[in-house]
Amino acid sequence: MTETTPYDADRARFTRQALARLVLCDHAVDVADGAAGLVATENDPDTGPGGRVSQAFQLIELAERALVSAVIYERERGSSWAEIAQYLGIGPGEAEERFAANLDDWNTAFDVPYRLDDSGRKRIPQLPTAAYDPSWVCDRLDTWAGNRLILINDERPVSSGLVMAAPNA
Repeated sequence: MTETTPYDADRARFTRQALARLVLCDHAVDVADGAAGLVATENDPDTGPGGRVSQAFQLIELAERALVSAVIYERERGSSWAEIAQYLGIGPGEAEERFAANLDDWNTAFDVPYRLDDSGRKRIPQLPTAAYDPSWVCDRLDTWAGNRLILINDERPVSSGLVMAAPNA
């Protein structure tokens, strides 16, 4: 299914590198918010046995998703497998093999933006929300960062650093 999406024109303003960075930012927010949920102790009595372990385990899942996003971002900005692998403590071939399916999914989503659900009637976007609707996500992430990152003195702390596409002349 290769029909256009409602956000194609808006997304065209962003490079693939910028879209990958937005996805990484979005996943990092999920990790930060998940970790923040473990800080306060006031609601501990309301948490069932093992509940905090469940929250901590969810952080691992969120961090793994952020790692995949970081690898995609690094590949989009031109990092080699050797450069990526060095930080993972594995060989370049192993890094490429580990993340190949994720990169394939990312690349395919630009060519085939939707898939049909099991009923065959509903279109499901293949790009992560942060890459599918980047303007909305920029506003949300800029607000999130502005409210939480006290040492950042920028009105648009996320979107101001993105590598944007060259405007069509």
